[in-house]
Amino acid sequence: MENTASKPTENKMGVMPVNRLLITMSLPIMISMLVQALYNIVDSIFVAQLNENALTAVSLAFPVQNLMIAVSTGTGVGVNALLSRSLGAKNYERVNRIAVTGIILALASFLVFAALGLTLSETFFRIQTDDPEIIAYGTDYLLVVTGLSFGLFGQIIGERLLQATGRTFYTMITQGLGAIINIILDPIMIFGLLGFPAMGTRGAALATVIGQIIAAILGFYFNHKVNHEIHISFKQYRPTWSLVGKIYAIGIPSILMSSVGSVMTFCMNKILIAFTSTATAVFGVYYKLQSFIFMPVFGLNNGMVPIISYNYGAQKKDRIHQTIKLGVIYATILMVVGFLIFELCPDLLMRMFNASDTMLAMGRTALRVIALHFIIAGFDIVASTVFQALGRSIYSLIVSLARQLLVLVPVAYFLSLTGNLTPIWFAFPIAEVVSLILCSLFLRRTLRSLTF
Repeated sequence: MENTASKPTENKMGVMPVNRLLITMSLPIMISMLVQALYNIVDSIFVAQLNENALTAVSLAFPVQNLMIAVSTGTGVGVNALLSRSLGAKNYERVNRIAVTGIILALASFLVFAALGLTLSETFFRIQTDDPEIIAYGTDYLLVVTGLSFGLFGQIIGERLLQATGRTFYTMITQGLGAIINIILDPIMIFGLLGFPAMGTRGAALATVIGQIIAAILGFYFNHKVNHEIHISFKQYRPTWSLVGKIYAIGIPSILMSSVGSVMTFCMNKILIAFTSTATAVFGVYYKLQSFIFMPVFGLNNGMVPIISYNYGAQKKDRIHQTIKLGVIYATILMVVGFLIFELCPDLLMRMFNASDTMLAMGRTALRVIALHFIIAGFDIVASTVFQALGRSIYSLIVSLARQLLVLVPVAYFLSLTGNLTPIWFAFPIAEVVSLILCSLFLRRTLRSLTF
């Protein structure tokens, strides 16, 4: 058992004024996620300069990338929540076991995705299209991002360990540096600058994974040097299956919730490509752009999870309620800003992606219609985060399943039967209204269940 005498008597998450705590916890993550969203957009902007088929290929690859992110972040959510509770209860021996278990699970996830990507990438694209150029571009891209995904999994678990102890400033550095490296390498590797060969979509993928690998290395360095509440050691470690089960009891609903997004994107791509591949490219552009709006809200949520989990472990109900209230206010403000940008500047946004006149007209309508759901999405996202932090992740899963599979995809399909593309975009605000109703009911039930 580790000596706890040198440990602080109280972590800042239990004593700092909530508004100040939420801002200091969330702002670095929000900034780093904004940078990450920016490099996602820049990535597609450079790819779009090759041609529209290259952009379509990268858009079709998105469900697989999203699935990897879902597994890594879902595992991280479980690790983060358990770490924060154990820190709140000052059980430091358990903290260390959770951290090591999280790292091992991240490595196992990488091995699974690498094997699947190296054997099934081309098949994945042939399921979606028979265009040989799109298949070639997409296969080149997907082989790299799956085969070298250890950087992604290592980066995310390293950042979650830092977030659990409130050291979010360092996650801003790791994510920011990884994103900047990606942005710098993108044009060099895609177009063959500075003596590099022109690698097209394979170059875009290489730029992405190199940034992730460097961010992962830096994240583990920071954990070793500054994260003194967690001591990572594999000596005499034995896997505790009950601990793995507890991590995934919290994390699997989050994984499934995000995986549902991959299924939804795959289905939407199938619906849209029946009209034209340009519609799929527009949908891909929307997803890149909306990440710039949603990422800061997700950063806010990442700051909320350890605060709520810590105070749940410390049995401080008032701080939990105050954190939720402030989270909803800030998330709604961010989403309204995003709504205004999409409504007022759709042409400017689409032109960044070398849009043809046809793609521009299609994208203008799509962005304005889909953005209607931003106004209420902030509340829904925060509510889902609260469910996860308080061990009610099943509610988040139900909401996500209802919104994206039981409502959005069927509604989009039925609207596609009109033979007109425009009505399909209205499936997004319709699904968000359903999500709002469910989140309101589940949040009330969750907060009433706090008995301490």
